Amino acid sequence: MIEATNLVKRYGPHTAVDNASFTIERGEIVGFLGPNGAGKSTTMNILSGYLSSTEGTVTVDGMNILEHPMEAKKKIGYLPENPPLYPEMTVREYLRFAGEIKKVPSEELPSRMERIMQTVGIQDVAGRLIRNLSKGYKQRVGLAQAMIGDPEILILDEPTAGLDPKQILEIRDLIISLGRDHTVILSSHILPEVSAVCRRILIINDGRIVADDTPENLAHRLLGGSHVLLRVEGPRERVEEALRAVPAVRNVEFQEPQEPGTVEAVAEAEKDRDIRRDVFRAMSGAGLPVLMMRALDMSLEEIFLHLTTKEEEAATT
Repeated sequence: MIEATNLVKRYGPHTAVDNASFTIERGEIVGFLGPNGAGKSTTMNILSGYLSSTEGTVTVDGMNILEHPMEAKKKIGYLPENPPLYPEMTVREYLRFAGEIKKVPSEELPSRMERIMQTVGIQDVAGRLIRNLSKGYKQRVGLAQAMIGDPEILILDEPTAGLDPKQILEIRDLIISLGRDHTVILSSHILPEVSAVCRRILIINDGRIVADDTPENLAHRLLGGSHVLLRVEGPRERVEEALRAVPAVRNVEFQEPQEPGTVEAVAEAEKDRDIRRDVFRAMSGAGLPVLMMRALDMSLEEIFLHLTTKEEEAATT
């Protein structure tokens, strides 16, 4: 649906986006992450056609966005971090204005406005001035603006910025529902939100794409194997002896105990090898009670910090 090829964006001597390439398929919900100043918003502006790239191309449904701007942009709804709202308009006036700009046929516009207001949950404020709305409702109005042209693609830059926890959950549920009928690119600094909504992650750092995969695959790749965290009652020496006797265990590390008289250990096996049953049998055979055992994965926060910090360290060496 969207293909970015060798994107470069320079501002004088500064390179904001550095040879970025990726493809987003129809129907995907993709999280687009990066530290402040990494080139994330610049890339999203290029994808939406708001900015042109210095080098490289963006195609939307097979159309080059610079060669066929009108046709390509009709397929995109863009919600920037700060929604382009007119505070002196009512919600209904603003959506009518946005629909007219996007050349929605006049006979279709009223029904489409009502449908979208119902979808994003702003029917009850349709007659109110935008300046009198809460931050959460303003975000919803901005999202309605992005949807008014009935686009196939939604590009959402920090859609939950400044919202309270309840509003964040509401917008998150709304994005999930929109993903059933749209391709969605979601940028957010709230990483649990991205984990809950997106099955694929793009991470940009210093203008370069440093990761493109599912969170699970990224975690496995960075961990280097399958890991099990367990809490066992008994002396460390016996726990280590029992774990190292398991043929599939290739490494054992110990952490700070969380309960008196227990041992906290991480057992590592080969990639994609589930050793929980083998470990349980080993502990049981040694007479060591297992109080807790779970597969150990990296959180999205840990993945993000690992990749972006690693890139920054490499750049300074």
